[in-house]
Amino acid sequence: MNIAVIFAGGTGQRMNSKTKPKQFLELHGKPILVYTLEVFENHEEIDGIILVMINEWIEYSREIIKKYGIHKVASIVPGGGSGQDSIYMGLLKAEELYDGDSIVLIHDGVRPLIDSDTITKAINCTLRYRSAIAVAPAVETIALKSGDGSVGEIIDRARCQIAKAPQCFVLKDILKAHRRIREEGGRQFIDSASLMQNYGHRLYTVETTPENIKITTPGDFYIFRAIIDARENSQIFGI
Repeated sequence: MNIAVIFAGGTGQRMNSKTKPKQFLELHGKPILVYTLEVFENHEEIDGIILVMINEWIEYSREIIKKYGIHKVASIVPGGGSGQDSIYMGLLKAEELYDGDSIVLIHDGVRPLIDSDTITKAINCTLRYRSAIAVAPAVETIALKSGDGSVGEIIDRARCQIAKAPQCFVLKDILKAHRRIREEGGRQFIDSASLMQNYGHRLYTVETTPENIKITTPGDFYIFRAIIDARENSQIFGI
């Protein structure tokens, strides 16, 4: 089984939205979250979706899932106090509903430009290596911070990759790591990849598109809109 755990528990403070969490902001009348869900819904190898949501917005999520015909969502669960805790809540529900040997694809609800090919590559990579981290090439110079405000080491960008999502693992492996870190005091990691690497798991990568952005700021939303509009124009005008 291939299960997507999509966490959309953020409140979007950097988006400056006064009315809705960022995952419900609309483009052409459709919420960002629905764009994300539709990619997994329409992928033939995805068997189920667990959606992790702010508790107060679960009922609204059910309404839009019904409205847009998203049938693979098996459960909507409330998130935790952090992104890591929210993912854990989703994984617990996945364990309840699916076999521990299932592949789980952990993805941001506000990363709607994920493409079907990346999902396919991630599943195949996880089948072979038990992990798959979606990455994109670094396209700008990367410099390490220094303590005095000067430029630190400049790293050859050809050696760098930008970690994105989905981040994919065998369900029982990622759950074991989450349970272990909770037993050890609950240290927070930036993402699932860094959590797994902390426990010695070797991580393998699959390349995704640079357009697979996370919508965090108003600028990200404008980029998202431009890409969607460009895709629609190419279909209409044959560009």
